[in-house]
Amino acid sequence: MPRASWNGAVIAESEAFELVEGNVYFPPEALDRRYLQPSATRTVCPWKGTAHYYDVVVEAEVNRDAAWCYASPKTEAAHIAGYVAFWKGVTVEDD
Repeated sequence: MPRASWNGAVIAESEAFELVEGNVYFPPEALDRRYLQPSATRTVCPWKGTAHYYDVVVEAEVNRDAAWCYASPKTEAAHIAGYVAFWKGVTVEDD
């Protein structure tokens, strides 16, 4: 089961996920939101739309913009609406 962790904390874990461009996107109910703080960062993907970012915060350590989500993606990416993916040192492993 895929699990995202950073700094000793499990941020997301779920058997249900979407794999897009090599990134595991976790469904909203799989997230431990205690570790996610909204960021002002936005980027635009030509086929997915606008990504909104989160800082991952564990034990007062901040990993800026280490998670992202397409809240209202374009039609081609509708299957990942609200799902969250990780990078910047957040480990995603499948047991």
